[in-house]
Amino acid sequence: MKALVTGASGFIGRRLVLELVRRGNEVACLVRRTSNTAPLKGLPVELVVGDLGDAASLARAVSGRGHVFHLAGVIQAVDEPAFDAANARGTRNLVDACLRAAPGLERFVFVSSIAAAGPNTPGKPMAEDDEPRPISAYGRSKLAAERIVLEAGGRIQVTVVRPPNVLGPGSKELNRVIGLLRKRLVPDVGDDRPRTSLVDVDDLVEALLLAAGHPRSAGQTYFVTDGRAYAWPEIAAAIAEELGVRRFRVRIPFGAQMLAARLAEAAARLTGRPPLLTREIVRAGRDYSWVYDGSKIGRELGFRPKYGMRESVRRAVDTVRMAGRAGAGRGTGA
Repeated sequence: MKALVTGASGFIGRRLVLELVRRGNEVACLVRRTSNTAPLKGLPVELVVGDLGDAASLARAVSGRGHVFHLAGVIQAVDEPAFDAANARGTRNLVDACLRAAPGLERFVFVSSIAAAGPNTPGKPMAEDDEPRPISAYGRSKLAAERIVLEAGGRIQVTVVRPPNVLGPGSKELNRVIGLLRKRLVPDVGDDRPRTSLVDVDDLVEALLLAAGHPRSAGQTYFVTDGRAYAWPEIAAAIAEELGVRRFRVRIPFGAQMLAARLAEAAARLTGRPPLLTREIVRAGRDYSWVYDGSKIGRELGFRPKYGMRESVRRAVDTVRMAGRAGAGRGTGA
């Protein structure tokens, strides 16, 4: 496989690159001039400098590639046009480059999101053929990108993969929760009802590779999950148990959360920097369920997840511990 990976320096992208390299594939990574390429240091990969807004650089990047894995995009932006520019128009530019400059392309795999599908109806996991109902600017931009990819399916072979929340070693979100729990503190989010599907990062990578190589996946969209639904406090409790700490649940009133989100949004408008908290995020955690039926990819491609939530959490916590010991060793001159 001669593969191009966009978003290769991110959490999922780096694990995908590692597995592609481990399997003996020739890998190129599209990186911006400002990208942090440290996660790719030491890997036998080609770094292609370019940008999803630069058509000439995209043509160079896709030329001669047999597979393109498109993971690049933004999950935080100042406003809806910024989401659209990065996620929808950027994807269109990459697809157009493949149509022009990659005549030997065998598969274009687009990593979308459950945000493109929107929340499920309570008590009924959402399936791929259910009507998408995104409720956020991010979700709408990812759905627009999906449609761009699938519309090109008559000219190139394409597959769309929608992961839910992704756990495992290297997850920044999980590492933040681990840091809070080490301080015996984490905000109490959600209730005890199962509200979200999950998948381990390495299971997701396996699903992406199956999608890239299986003839039946052409033109298809797949949810990828570990087969269970989880309550938000259940995840935090599992992390606390792995850390061996007692967790103090701090209830933050909904009104206070919304006020904090409004302030973060106002600051973003003044600074031009994406807000870490928005009203959409607050409502998404309280008012909706994000549970999906991931059986289609199992039936059609033979995908079987290896890790459940607790195994993913354990691997992530072990990685943080090892990094901490390594840092301590360097600090003492070891």
